[in-house]
Amino acid sequence: MATTMTPSLTDNEQVKELLAILQKHNAPQKKALTSVLTQVKNMEQQYEKMTAELTAMRGELAQAMARKHPAVQFMQDAVAAAISRAATLRDNISRLKQAVIGGCKRAVSAFQEQGISALDHVARFFRVKPILESMRDRLAKDIQQDNRMIAKIETISTEYHQAGRHLGNIGRAIIGKEPITEGKPMGKVAAAFMLPLRADRACCSAMKKHIESAISGIARLEERAERKPSIKQTMEAYNKQIAQKQKGMPPQERSRSASHEAQR
Repeated sequence: MATTMTPSLTDNEQVKELLAILQKHNAPQKKALTSVLTQVKNMEQQYEKMTAELTAMRGELAQAMARKHPAVQFMQDAVAAAISRAATLRDNISRLKQAVIGGCKRAVSAFQEQGISALDHVARFFRVKPILESMRDRLAKDIQQDNRMIAKIETISTEYHQAGRHLGNIGRAIIGKEPITEGKPMGKVAAAFMLPLRADRACCSAMKKHIESAISGIARLEERAERKPSIKQTMEAYNKQIAQKQKGMPPQERSRSASHEAQR
């Protein structure tokens, strides 16, 4: 399975152009949008970790199959679930990135046609919330599935080794030796398989948190559009502050200050 993701969102021209516009006009929406982009990048990093753990799980499964471990069926199920999950996540992250790029493109076009006031409600250009919510709900189910598989593998492996201890004690009793009373934990094969499986579950939990943070970022964009003054009003207030600050300056210093603000 290919693991290479599409280029980073921050390298995309439409994304860079919108960020530059928001930066130039001192728009508060830039912070929330940047937060969403960061969370998407974090999701990609978690995806890469998940594919690494999947490789490890496959290796441990091969050893379990070679030893005919009694929990091998559940291990196979766990690997199959991880493969399906990784493929779905990869597709969803790709869809999410394309939706973000499309939103940036629509926002830039609106700015070019209508001016900065078009970005007062910038959240309306992004149609990513349903994708994020779907990813979050799917991961919640995946984590529950991992929990059930881990519990089954632990139980089967422990019972298998306890049965072996009972048989061993019969032989010890025949030759007059004291029975072994201490129960063994699950065997080395199952324990080795559990390491990447638990790590995969941890990646899912981390991915879910990044998705929830991205949803919160979109919500902040929506709330800001409802509560905050327009970008145009913000700019006018900012320019008024600069004008008042420059009013008492000597002409030469006032010229330097104006030049500096124009470059920002």
